[in-house]
Amino acid sequence: MAARQNPTLEAPDATALRVVDLDIQGMTCASCVGRIERKLGKLPGVEASVNLALESAQVTAPASVSDQELLDTVAAAGYTATPKPRAGAGDDGDTSAPERDDHLLARFIVAATLTVPVLLVSMVPGAQFPQWGWVVAALTTPVVTWAAWPFHRASAINARHGASTMDTLVSIGIAAAYLFSLGQLILDPGLTAHAMWGMPMDMGEHQLYFEVAATVATFLLLGRWLEHRARRSAADALRSLLALGARTARVVHDDGSLTEVPVGALGVGDVIDVRPGEKIAADGVVLSGHSAVDTAVITGESVPVEVGPDSPVTGATINTSGNLRVRLTRVGEDTTLASMGRMISQAQTAKAPITRLADRISAVFVPVVLAIAALTFVVWWLAVGDVRDGFVAAVTVLVIACPCALGLATPVALVAGTGRGSQLGILLSGPQVLEEARGVNAVILDKTGTLTEGRMALAGVAVSAPSGSPLPAGLGPERALALAGAAEEGSEHPIARAIAEAARAASAVDTLPAAASTAAGDAAGSGEHAASGTLLEATGFVSSAGGGVAATVDGNAVVLGKADHLEAAGIPVGAEAVAALASAEEADATAVLLGVDGRVGAVLSVTDTVKPSSAAGVAALKELGVTPWLVTGDNAAVAAAVAAEVGIAPQNVIAGVRPEGKVEQVRSLQAAGHRVAMVGDGVNDAPALAAADLGLAMGAGTDVARASADIELMGSSVTQVAQAIGLSRATLKIIRQNLFWAFAYNVLGLPVAALGMLNPMIAGAAMAASSVIVVTNALRLRRWGR
Repeated sequence: MAARQNPTLEAPDATALRVVDLDIQGMTCASCVGRIERKLGKLPGVEASVNLALESAQVTAPASVSDQELLDTVAAAGYTATPKPRAGAGDDGDTSAPERDDHLLARFIVAATLTVPVLLVSMVPGAQFPQWGWVVAALTTPVVTWAAWPFHRASAINARHGASTMDTLVSIGIAAAYLFSLGQLILDPGLTAHAMWGMPMDMGEHQLYFEVAATVATFLLLGRWLEHRARRSAADALRSLLALGARTARVVHDDGSLTEVPVGALGVGDVIDVRPGEKIAADGVVLSGHSAVDTAVITGESVPVEVGPDSPVTGATINTSGNLRVRLTRVGEDTTLASMGRMISQAQTAKAPITRLADRISAVFVPVVLAIAALTFVVWWLAVGDVRDGFVAAVTVLVIACPCALGLATPVALVAGTGRGSQLGILLSGPQVLEEARGVNAVILDKTGTLTEGRMALAGVAVSAPSGSPLPAGLGPERALALAGAAEEGSEHPIARAIAEAARAASAVDTLPAAASTAAGDAAGSGEHAASGTLLEATGFVSSAGGGVAATVDGNAVVLGKADHLEAAGIPVGAEAVAALASAEEADATAVLLGVDGRVGAVLSVTDTVKPSSAAGVAALKELGVTPWLVTGDNAAVAAAVAAEVGIAPQNVIAGVRPEGKVEQVRSLQAAGHRVAMVGDGVNDAPALAAADLGLAMGAGTDVARASADIELMGSSVTQVAQAIGLSRATLKIIRQNLFWAFAYNVLGLPVAALGMLNPMIAGAAMAASSVIVVTNALRLRRWGR
């Protein structure tokens, strides 16, 4: 019987885009990358970015194109593709790569063992003996067949699909030298028969190039093996990151019993038990217990963070001391660790704008080299009349050409740079960030949560009303805090959180916190609604970025914010309220006004502390030639005090700025010829983060701010701002060095080879070394900042 269709299910949107990550085997050079991208790009609505260093592809495709179609398209191009395991699935990365490396090493060892006697006998006349040519041919045969088989196989696969790659050049070069030499022996079996110990043949008496074929194959196998090892080393940071998650967790059941389960079985809302020394299995909130948590894997900071009830914790971090009970809020692919892995992978796979020229050249590189080799042979034959030297020059052209270095120049540097960034708690959204960071010479810093801890504490509640006007009915410091805390509960701003937490704490102990009580006077007793330790109910919550909040609380219309926000809401702000604000600000506190039922009711002040790392971070920015600016919505007195403490010049401090004002400041600096970076953490910073040439968001900030940024700083430290800019510049510098080397090597090497001025064996060694040099240069980034 046919299955019944569920009428509530809707067919998926065929035009909806999704991202598919693929592992690809068989790529050897930039030509392979271009071929796969072109093949996938022919599918409707599909865009692909292939990374040679990671042997992977990131494909954006509509739902109408199935995963199998993508795999088949890659197979049609001559390569093998498999879906990449999803981040958070517990994978350890590519385990087949070490096996491929071992396979290459075995081929190299065999080739080297056989090539040494071939080279000695062929090149040292005193080591020659009767019929040495046949012995050398026998020793060379396994080198150019079995040992060099990866080159021949890849060349044949590509030829079957009408393509040519670096393997095509290598295979043709090795085969030409071997078959030409073997043909000479077959045509004249006694070619080396008269050689005697101590009576060597003149090198001009024969045209055997077995040593060329064997040596080139051996050098290239060594280069391929070293290159693969270096590429894996560059990608180790991502693999290590994804392997850091916990494997199992103990779930706490309603009856208090514990069951150990795989992390894949965890769900949102589960409560887990975490003992000292164990990893926290997923993101969550502490229900009970106090401990210090080592967050270095996420933030790059070595100092453990103290946590207690209601503290957020992140998966893969380590509980160092007390026992914790954690309620999970994000699991699997939604965890911070998994999202970091995706972000790093996307940054490593995407194309940097600087690689466009290399991509265009790589697309035609191999056919052009084949044409140059053929032309070299013809010119030497017809113009010079020397077939022997023409053949050697043509083989040298084939052997020395290296699209591999072009293909690896950028991706391996990106892999190493982004990997080092992840170790420092710096996540780049994409390779374009490198060029955006290169010219940054001014950085705008928000205050709260960026330069300061962002963990504000209530300092005081002072009731205030315009002269001659009564306070709203029953409004005292306790009632004012209860109303303000309920209204602020829906906001993510640090000031709002401080007020809400203080209101919750006050309701639990029937009094205001000590600091607030001192400032507000003798606060005895709490409101009738606040005896349970919970906040009053708020409805109709409205938040204005940087401008305050409004809500209906316990039947009262409540508005909190700066004076202009209250006035915009129709609440007159008198001289008394302005004076109260000024008094709080003179004490280096941040103050907001509370409006209740259309009248000013109180002034609430909060204080914050500067992060210990902020001064060092500002100094590091100055060393990079970047001018720091402090642009904040806070008052001038607080802004000036913070700026003085961290080392920002007074003329670079702008206070009392609304969110749109931050955008205007960004554009003002841009108009003055600066390349501007913006650093922030809140909703009110998102527009400026998007408008800046480079946006950096604190990892502890809001989702809106993080989504608007180019770089995410998991440690939420200004020091990381300087590190992010410095690492971006270093990575771009390495990319430029690699591209220069790759271009210069080919531009100089090809004509030298065509003119017959280079031995094919030296060309083979140079070709193998070129890729290794590029990869090794990029690996220097792994030690950046150490």
